Amino acid sequence: MDKTIYTSTRGSTQALSFDEAIFQGLAPDGGLYMPSPIPSFDKDLASDIVKLDSYPEVAERLIQRLLAGSVIEKELSSVLHDAFNFEIPLITLDEDQGLYVLELFHGPTLAFKDVGARFMARTFSSVVGKRSERIIILAATSGDTGSAVANGFLGVPNIDVCILYPKGKVSLLQEKQITTNGQNVHALEVDGSFDDCQALVKHALNSYKTASDVHLTTANSINISRLIPQSTYYAWAYAQAQQSVKYIVPSGNFGNITSGIFAHKMGLPVDSFTASVNSNDIVPNYLSTGLYEPKASISTISNAMDVGAPSNFERLKTIYHASHIEMGSNLQSVSISDTLTKTALKSVYEKYGYVMCPHTATAYAALKERNIKSDRANPTVVLATAHPAKFGDTVEEVIGKEIELPQVLKDCMVKEKLSTEIAANYEAFSEQLAKIIG
Repeated sequence: MDKTIYTSTRGSTQALSFDEAIFQGLAPDGGLYMPSPIPSFDKDLASDIVKLDSYPEVAERLIQRLLAGSVIEKELSSVLHDAFNFEIPLITLDEDQGLYVLELFHGPTLAFKDVGARFMARTFSSVVGKRSERIIILAATSGDTGSAVANGFLGVPNIDVCILYPKGKVSLLQEKQITTNGQNVHALEVDGSFDDCQALVKHALNSYKTASDVHLTTANSINISRLIPQSTYYAWAYAQAQQSVKYIVPSGNFGNITSGIFAHKMGLPVDSFTASVNSNDIVPNYLSTGLYEPKASISTISNAMDVGAPSNFERLKTIYHASHIEMGSNLQSVSISDTLTKTALKSVYEKYGYVMCPHTATAYAALKERNIKSDRANPTVVLATAHPAKFGDTVEEVIGKEIELPQVLKDCMVKEKLSTEIAANYEAFSEQLAKIIG
Protein backbone atom coordinates (compact mmCIF):
# COMPACT_ATOMS: atom_id res chain seq x y z
CA MET A 1 0.00 0.00 0.00
CA ASP A 2 1.47 3.39 -1.00
CA LYS A 3 2.26 5.85 1.78
CA THR A 4 -0.51 8.40 2.39
CA ILE A 5 0.82 11.95 2.40
CA TYR A 6 -0.51 14.99 4.25
CA THR A 7 -0.42 18.57 3.04
CA SER A 8 -1.41 21.93 4.51
CA THR A 9 -4.80 23.44 3.71
CA ARG A 10 -2.83 26.56 2.72
CA GLY A 11 -0.61 24.65 0.35
CA SER A 12 2.71 26.37 0.93
CA THR A 13 4.58 23.72 2.93
CA GLN A 14 6.00 20.33 2.05
CA ALA A 15 4.01 17.11 2.12
CA LEU A 16 4.52 14.94 5.20
CA SER A 17 3.83 11.39 6.32
CA PHE A 18 1.11 10.76 8.92
CA ASP A 19 3.72 10.48 11.68
CA GLU A 20 5.36 13.76 10.71
CA ALA A 21 2.00 15.54 10.34
CA ILE A 22 0.77 14.59 13.81
CA PHE A 23 4.13 15.48 15.31
CA GLN A 24 3.97 18.88 13.60
CA GLY A 25 0.32 19.50 14.60
CA LEU A 26 -0.13 22.85 12.87
CA ALA A 27 1.56 23.39 9.50
CA PRO A 28 4.34 26.04 9.38
CA ASP A 29 2.16 28.19 7.10
CA GLY A 30 -0.62 28.19 9.71
CA GLY A 31 -2.76 25.68 7.83
CA LEU A 32 -4.15 22.32 8.93
CA TYR A 33 -2.93 19.00 7.62
CA MET A 34 -5.15 16.96 5.30
CA PRO A 35 -4.61 13.62 3.55
CA SER A 36 -3.75 14.48 -0.03
CA PRO A 37 -5.81 13.17 -1.60
CA ILE A 38 -8.39 11.68 0.78
CA PRO A 39 -8.12 8.00 -0.18
CA SER A 40 -11.27 6.45 -1.58
CA PHE A 41 -12.34 2.83 -1.26
CA ASP A 42 -14.12 0.73 -3.81
CA LYS A 43 -17.78 -0.20 -3.53
CA ASP A 44 -16.94 -3.15 -1.26
CA LEU A 45 -16.31 -0.89 1.75
CA ALA A 46 -19.97 -0.76 2.81
CA SER A 47 -20.58 -4.47 2.26
CA ASP A 48 -17.40 -5.32 4.20
CA ILE A 49 -18.27 -3.14 7.18
CA VAL A 50 -21.64 -4.78 7.87
CA LYS A 51 -19.94 -8.20 8.11
CA LEU A 52 -17.53 -7.16 10.85
CA ASP A 53 -18.26 -7.99 14.49
CA SER A 54 -16.67 -5.22 16.52
CA TYR A 55 -16.09 -1.48 16.52
CA PRO A 56 -12.27 -1.79 16.35
CA GLU A 57 -12.59 -4.02 13.28
CA VAL A 58 -14.88 -1.53 11.55
CA ALA A 59 -12.52 1.31 12.51
CA GLU A 60 -9.52 -0.50 11.06
CA ARG A 61 -11.31 -1.25 7.79
CA LEU A 62 -12.16 2.42 7.36
CA ILE A 63 -8.91 4.18 8.34
CA GLN A 64 -6.15 1.71 7.47
CA ARG A 65 -5.38 3.48 4.20
CA LEU A 66 -5.07 6.84 5.95
CA LEU A 67 -2.22 5.44 8.05
CA ALA A 68 -0.32 3.77 5.22
CA GLY A 69 3.41 4.19 5.85
CA SER A 70 2.97 5.11 9.52
CA VAL A 71 5.00 3.49 12.28
CA ILE A 72 1.73 2.25 13.75
CA GLU A 73 0.45 0.71 10.50
CA LYS A 74 1.45 -2.78 11.64
CA GLU A 75 0.20 -2.08 15.18
CA LEU A 76 -3.11 -0.57 14.10
CA SER A 77 -5.34 -3.48 15.12
CA SER A 78 -3.93 -3.65 18.66
CA VAL A 79 -3.97 0.16 18.99
CA LEU A 80 -7.66 0.30 18.05
CA HIS A 81 -8.66 -2.59 20.33
CA ASP A 82 -6.87 -0.90 23.23
CA ALA A 83 -8.20 2.61 22.52
CA PHE A 84 -11.80 1.63 21.77
CA ASN A 85 -12.47 -0.62 24.74
CA PHE A 86 -15.92 0.84 25.49
CA GLU A 87 -19.36 0.51 23.98
CA ILE A 88 -20.78 2.87 21.34
CA PRO A 89 -24.42 1.74 21.18
CA LEU A 90 -27.03 2.82 18.66
CA ILE A 91 -30.14 3.55 20.73
CA THR A 92 -33.62 3.40 19.22
CA LEU A 93 -35.84 6.39 20.00
CA ASP A 94 -38.58 5.64 17.49
CA GLU A 95 -38.22 2.61 15.23
CA ASP A 96 -41.21 3.46 13.01
CA GLN A 97 -39.85 6.95 12.42
CA GLY A 98 -36.32 5.63 11.95
CA LEU A 99 -34.93 7.84 14.72
CA TYR A 100 -31.79 6.71 16.57
CA VAL A 101 -29.15 8.10 18.93
CA LEU A 102 -25.50 7.05 18.66
CA GLU A 103 -24.13 7.29 22.22
CA LEU A 104 -20.51 8.37 22.06
CA PHE A 105 -20.09 9.03 25.78
CA HIS A 106 -19.24 5.65 27.31
CA GLY A 107 -15.48 6.23 27.45
CA PRO A 108 -13.56 7.13 30.63
CA THR A 109 -14.45 10.86 30.62
CA LEU A 110 -18.03 10.34 29.38
CA ALA A 111 -17.71 12.40 26.18
CA PHE A 112 -17.16 11.70 22.49
CA LYS A 113 -13.71 13.28 22.70
CA ASP A 114 -12.47 10.01 24.28
CA VAL A 115 -12.57 8.39 20.83
CA GLY A 116 -10.06 10.81 19.36
CA ALA A 117 -7.97 11.38 22.49
CA ARG A 118 -7.41 7.70 23.33
CA PHE A 119 -6.35 6.91 19.76
CA MET A 120 -4.14 9.97 19.69
CA ALA A 121 -2.40 9.11 22.97
CA ARG A 122 -1.51 5.63 21.74
CA THR A 123 -0.41 6.93 18.37
CA PHE A 124 1.82 9.57 19.94
CA SER A 125 3.29 7.02 22.32
CA SER A 126 4.36 4.90 19.34
CA VAL A 127 5.73 7.86 17.39
CA VAL A 128 7.56 9.37 20.38
CA GLY A 129 9.10 5.97 21.09
CA LYS A 130 10.96 6.29 17.80
CA ARG A 131 12.29 9.80 18.63
CA SER A 132 14.53 11.29 21.29
CA GLU A 133 12.54 14.50 21.87
CA ARG A 134 10.33 15.35 24.81
CA ILE A 135 6.82 16.34 23.66
CA ILE A 136 4.70 19.17 25.06
CA ILE A 137 1.09 18.83 23.91
CA LEU A 138 -1.10 21.94 23.96
CA ALA A 139 -4.88 21.70 23.99
CA ALA A 140 -7.48 24.45 24.14
CA THR A 141 -10.84 23.27 25.40
CA SER A 142 -14.40 24.54 25.63
CA GLY A 143 -15.22 21.62 27.91
CA ASP A 144 -14.71 17.99 27.00
CA THR A 145 -11.53 18.03 24.91
CA GLY A 146 -9.44 18.92 27.96
CA SER A 147 -10.66 16.07 30.14
CA ALA A 148 -10.36 13.49 27.33
CA VAL A 149 -6.84 14.59 26.41
CA ALA A 150 -5.77 14.72 30.06
CA ASN A 151 -7.10 11.21 30.67
CA GLY A 152 -5.66 9.81 27.46
CA PHE A 153 -2.12 11.12 28.02
CA LEU A 154 -1.95 10.84 31.83
CA GLY A 155 1.33 9.23 32.82
CA VAL A 156 2.62 8.72 29.25
CA PRO A 157 6.46 8.93 29.41
CA ASN A 158 8.24 11.89 27.77
CA ILE A 159 4.95 13.75 27.13
CA ASP A 160 3.57 16.71 29.09
CA VAL A 161 0.08 18.06 28.44
CA CYS A 162 -0.96 21.69 28.87
CA ILE A 163 -4.72 22.27 28.91
CA LEU A 164 -6.09 25.82 28.42
CA TYR A 165 -9.73 26.37 29.38
CA PRO A 166 -11.86 29.55 29.69
CA LYS A 167 -12.49 30.63 33.27
CA GLY A 168 -16.13 30.31 34.33
CA LYS A 169 -17.24 28.94 30.95
CA VAL A 170 -17.08 25.19 31.53
CA SER A 171 -19.28 23.16 33.86
CA LEU A 172 -18.05 22.31 37.36
CA LEU A 173 -17.73 18.65 36.42
CA GLN A 174 -15.81 19.47 33.26
CA GLU A 175 -13.45 21.69 35.25
CA LYS A 176 -12.88 18.97 37.83
CA GLN A 177 -12.02 16.48 35.08
CA ILE A 178 -9.54 18.93 33.56
CA THR A 179 -7.86 20.10 36.78
CA THR A 180 -7.57 17.08 39.10
CA ASN A 181 -5.08 14.89 37.23
CA GLY A 182 -1.65 16.17 38.25
CA GLN A 183 1.45 14.23 37.12
CA ASN A 184 2.23 15.28 33.54
CA VAL A 185 -1.04 17.22 33.05
CA HIS A 186 -0.98 21.01 33.58
CA ALA A 187 -4.24 23.03 33.62
CA LEU A 188 -4.32 26.75 32.80
CA GLU A 189 -7.51 28.69 33.64
CA VAL A 190 -7.60 31.51 31.07
CA ASP A 191 -9.46 34.73 31.84
CA GLY A 192 -11.16 34.79 28.44
CA SER A 193 -13.08 32.70 25.92
CA PHE A 194 -12.38 29.40 24.18
CA ASP A 195 -11.36 31.38 21.10
CA ASP A 196 -8.72 33.14 23.23
CA CYS A 197 -7.42 29.74 24.39
CA GLN A 198 -7.32 28.44 20.83
CA ALA A 199 -5.52 31.57 19.62
CA LEU A 200 -2.86 31.17 22.33
CA VAL A 201 -2.23 27.57 21.28
CA LYS A 202 -1.90 28.53 17.59
CA HIS A 203 0.42 31.44 18.48
CA ALA A 204 2.68 29.15 20.50
CA LEU A 205 2.82 26.51 17.79
CA ASN A 206 3.82 29.15 15.25
CA SER A 207 6.31 31.14 17.29
CA TYR A 208 7.43 29.62 20.63
CA LYS A 209 11.09 28.63 20.61
CA THR A 210 12.16 25.55 22.55
CA ALA A 211 15.38 23.62 23.01
CA SER A 212 16.22 21.20 20.22
CA ASP A 213 15.16 18.21 22.34
CA VAL A 214 11.69 19.63 23.18
CA HIS A 215 8.85 19.75 20.67
CA LEU A 216 5.44 21.49 20.82
CA THR A 217 2.33 20.07 19.16
CA THR A 218 -1.41 20.09 19.74
CA ALA A 219 -4.16 17.68 20.77
CA ASN A 220 -7.05 19.79 19.48
CA SER A 221 -8.82 18.67 16.33
CA ILE A 222 -6.29 20.97 14.66
CA ASN A 223 -4.17 17.81 14.84
CA ILE A 224 -5.14 15.28 12.20
CA SER A 225 -4.68 12.35 14.60
CA ARG A 226 -7.61 13.65 16.65
CA LEU A 227 -9.81 13.92 13.58
CA ILE A 228 -9.17 10.61 11.82
CA PRO A 229 -10.42 8.27 14.59
CA GLN A 230 -13.66 10.23 14.91
CA SER A 231 -14.57 9.21 11.37
CA THR A 232 -14.83 5.61 12.55
CA TYR A 233 -18.07 5.95 14.51
CA TYR A 234 -19.92 7.04 11.38
CA ALA A 235 -18.92 3.72 9.85
CA TRP A 236 -19.99 1.95 13.06
CA ALA A 237 -23.43 3.56 12.85
CA TYR A 238 -23.71 2.36 9.25
CA ALA A 239 -22.67 -1.15 10.31
CA GLN A 240 -25.40 -1.25 12.97
CA ALA A 241 -28.13 0.34 10.84
CA GLN A 242 -26.94 -1.63 7.78
CA GLN A 243 -28.00 1.20 5.52
CA SER A 244 -27.18 4.79 4.67
CA VAL A 245 -28.43 7.31 7.25
CA LYS A 246 -28.88 11.02 7.86
CA TYR A 247 -26.47 12.32 10.53
CA ILE A 248 -27.25 15.26 12.82
CA VAL A 249 -24.11 16.38 14.60
CA PRO A 250 -23.70 18.88 17.49
CA SER A 251 -20.93 21.19 16.26
CA GLY A 252 -18.60 23.80 17.75
CA ASN A 253 -15.08 23.59 16.33
CA PHE A 254 -16.51 21.42 13.51
CA GLY A 255 -14.02 18.57 13.95
CA ASN A 256 -16.79 16.06 14.64
CA ILE A 257 -18.69 16.62 11.42
CA THR A 258 -15.52 17.13 9.36
CA SER A 259 -14.46 13.63 10.38
CA GLY A 260 -17.83 12.32 9.16
CA ILE A 261 -17.31 14.05 5.82
CA PHE A 262 -13.88 12.40 5.64
CA ALA A 263 -15.60 9.02 6.03
CA HIS A 264 -18.09 9.92 3.31
CA LYS A 265 -15.30 11.01 0.95
CA MET A 266 -13.55 7.69 1.60
CA GLY A 267 -16.63 5.88 0.37
CA LEU A 268 -19.00 5.46 3.32
CA PRO A 269 -22.63 5.78 2.13
CA VAL A 270 -24.28 8.81 3.78
CA ASP A 271 -27.68 10.35 3.05
CA SER A 272 -26.93 13.79 4.50
CA PHE A 273 -25.10 15.77 7.17
CA THR A 274 -26.67 18.43 9.39
CA ALA A 275 -24.52 20.40 11.83
CA SER A 276 -26.44 21.82 14.76
CA VAL A 277 -24.82 24.85 16.36
CA ASN A 278 -25.92 27.04 19.24
CA SER A 279 -26.05 30.84 19.07
CA ASN A 280 -22.53 30.81 17.59
CA ASP A 281 -23.91 30.73 14.06
CA ILE A 282 -20.85 31.43 11.89
CA VAL A 283 -21.19 28.36 9.65
CA PRO A 284 -24.98 28.56 9.07
CA ASN A 285 -24.47 32.19 8.06
CA TYR A 286 -21.68 31.21 5.68
CA LEU A 287 -23.83 28.55 4.01
CA SER A 288 -26.57 31.13 3.53
CA THR A 289 -24.47 34.08 2.36
CA GLY A 290 -21.05 32.82 1.31
CA LEU A 291 -19.47 35.17 3.88
CA TYR A 292 -17.29 33.66 6.59
CA GLU A 293 -17.27 36.11 9.49
CA PRO A 294 -15.74 34.81 12.74
CA LYS A 295 -16.76 36.72 15.84
CA ALA A 296 -16.42 36.64 19.60
CA SER A 297 -18.02 33.51 21.00
CA ILE A 298 -21.34 33.67 22.84
CA SER A 299 -21.85 31.72 26.09
CA THR A 300 -24.68 29.17 26.02
CA ILE A 301 -25.89 26.14 27.97
CA SER A 302 -24.22 23.93 25.34
CA ASN A 303 -20.85 25.38 26.32
CA ALA A 304 -18.61 22.88 24.50
CA MET A 305 -19.98 24.35 21.27
CA ASP A 306 -19.27 27.99 22.18
CA VAL A 307 -16.84 28.65 19.33
CA GLY A 308 -16.77 31.87 17.33
CA ALA A 309 -13.96 30.86 14.96
CA PRO A 310 -14.16 27.11 14.25
CA SER A 311 -10.74 25.82 13.24
CA ASN A 312 -11.99 22.97 11.09
CA PHE A 313 -13.86 25.33 8.81
CA GLU A 314 -10.52 25.62 7.02
CA ARG A 315 -10.59 21.88 6.26
CA LEU A 316 -14.21 22.11 5.11
CA LYS A 317 -13.32 25.00 2.85
CA THR A 318 -10.52 22.91 1.32
CA ILE A 319 -12.77 19.88 0.78
CA TYR A 320 -15.43 21.99 -0.94
CA HIS A 321 -13.06 24.22 -2.93
CA ALA A 322 -14.02 27.37 -0.99
CA SER A 323 -17.55 27.22 -2.44
CA HIS A 324 -20.45 27.66 -0.04
CA ILE A 325 -22.73 26.33 -2.77
CA GLU A 326 -20.74 23.10 -3.07
CA MET A 327 -20.48 22.79 0.72
CA GLY A 328 -24.22 23.39 1.08
CA SER A 329 -25.00 20.57 -1.33
CA ASN A 330 -23.51 18.10 1.18
CA LEU A 331 -23.91 19.89 4.51
CA GLN A 332 -26.63 21.94 6.12
CA SER A 333 -26.36 23.75 9.42
CA VAL A 334 -28.88 25.33 11.76
CA SER A 335 -28.49 27.59 14.80
CA ILE A 336 -30.39 26.53 17.93
CA SER A 337 -31.09 28.95 20.78
CA ASP A 338 -30.92 28.00 24.46
CA THR A 339 -34.73 28.17 24.54
CA LEU A 340 -35.03 25.66 21.71
CA THR A 341 -32.38 23.47 23.33
CA LYS A 342 -34.36 23.32 26.57
CA THR A 343 -37.57 22.62 24.66
CA ALA A 344 -35.88 19.71 22.89
CA LEU A 345 -34.50 18.33 26.17
CA LYS A 346 -37.95 18.34 27.72
CA SER A 347 -39.72 17.01 24.64
CA VAL A 348 -37.39 14.02 24.24
CA TYR A 349 -37.66 13.15 27.91
CA GLU A 350 -41.46 13.39 27.97
CA LYS A 351 -41.96 11.57 24.68
CA TYR A 352 -39.32 8.84 24.90
CA GLY A 353 -38.11 8.84 28.51
CA TYR A 354 -34.62 9.55 27.18
CA VAL A 355 -32.28 12.12 28.76
CA MET A 356 -29.94 14.11 26.52
CA CYS A 357 -27.13 16.53 27.32
CA PRO A 358 -27.68 20.11 26.04
CA HIS A 359 -25.34 19.58 23.08
CA THR A 360 -27.18 16.49 21.90
CA ALA A 361 -30.46 18.34 22.40
CA THR A 362 -29.36 20.94 19.84
CA ALA A 363 -29.19 18.14 17.28
CA TYR A 364 -32.70 16.94 18.09
CA ALA A 365 -33.93 20.54 17.90
CA ALA A 366 -32.26 20.88 14.48
CA LEU A 367 -34.16 17.83 13.27
CA LYS A 368 -37.41 19.55 14.23
CA GLU A 369 -36.41 22.99 12.95
CA ARG A 370 -35.38 21.62 9.55
CA ASN A 371 -38.30 19.19 9.50
CA ILE A 372 -35.94 16.32 8.61
CA LYS A 373 -38.03 13.32 7.69
CA SER A 374 -37.03 9.74 8.33
CA ASP A 375 -38.58 6.28 8.55
CA ARG A 376 -37.47 2.66 8.77
CA ALA A 377 -36.08 2.77 5.24
CA ASN A 378 -34.47 6.23 5.64
CA PRO A 379 -33.20 6.50 9.22
CA THR A 380 -31.76 9.51 11.06
CA VAL A 381 -28.97 9.23 13.63
CA VAL A 382 -28.41 11.96 16.24
CA LEU A 383 -24.89 11.92 17.66
CA ALA A 384 -24.98 12.07 21.48
CA THR A 385 -21.73 13.74 22.47
CA ALA A 386 -21.72 13.75 26.28
CA HIS A 387 -23.33 12.09 29.28
CA PRO A 388 -26.19 14.30 30.58
CA ALA A 389 -24.86 14.09 34.15
CA LYS A 390 -21.94 16.31 33.11
CA PHE A 391 -24.50 19.11 32.75
CA GLY A 392 -26.74 18.06 35.60
CA ASP A 393 -27.85 21.50 36.79
CA THR A 394 -29.20 22.48 33.37
CA VAL A 395 -30.74 19.10 32.54
CA GLU A 396 -32.35 18.57 35.94
CA GLU A 397 -33.93 22.02 35.86
CA VAL A 398 -35.52 21.26 32.47
CA ILE A 399 -36.76 17.70 33.01
CA GLY A 400 -37.57 18.06 36.72
CA LYS A 401 -35.68 14.95 37.70
CA GLU A 402 -32.37 14.37 39.47
CA ILE A 403 -29.70 12.61 37.43
CA GLU A 404 -27.55 10.03 39.19
CA LEU A 405 -23.85 10.81 38.84
CA PRO A 406 -21.80 7.95 37.38
CA GLN A 407 -19.14 6.76 39.83
CA VAL A 408 -16.29 8.18 37.76
CA LEU A 409 -17.78 11.67 38.18
CA LYS A 410 -18.42 11.17 41.89
CA ASP A 411 -14.77 10.24 42.34
CA CYS A 412 -13.65 13.27 40.38
CA MET A 413 -15.72 15.75 42.39
CA VAL A 414 -13.87 15.06 45.65
CA LYS A 415 -10.41 15.58 44.17
CA GLU A 416 -8.37 18.76 44.67
CA LYS A 417 -8.40 21.30 41.86
CA LEU A 418 -4.91 21.87 40.44
CA SER A 419 -4.80 24.80 38.03
CA THR A 420 -3.11 28.15 37.40
CA GLU A 421 -5.08 31.27 36.45
CA ILE A 422 -3.59 33.38 33.66
CA ALA A 423 -4.61 36.43 31.64
CA ALA A 424 -5.70 35.87 28.06
CA ASN A 425 -2.48 37.16 26.56
CA TYR A 426 0.52 35.46 25.02
CA GLU A 427 3.04 36.84 27.52
CA ALA A 428 1.22 35.19 30.43
CA PHE A 429 0.89 31.92 28.53
CA SER A 430 4.51 31.80 27.39
CA GLU A 431 5.65 32.36 30.98
CA GLN A 432 3.68 29.30 32.15
CA LEU A 433 4.83 27.29 29.17
CA ALA A 434 8.45 28.00 30.07
CA LYS A 435 7.80 26.65 33.60
CA ILE A 436 6.26 23.46 32.20
CA ILE A 437 9.16 22.91 29.84
CA GLY A 438 11.58 23.60 32.70
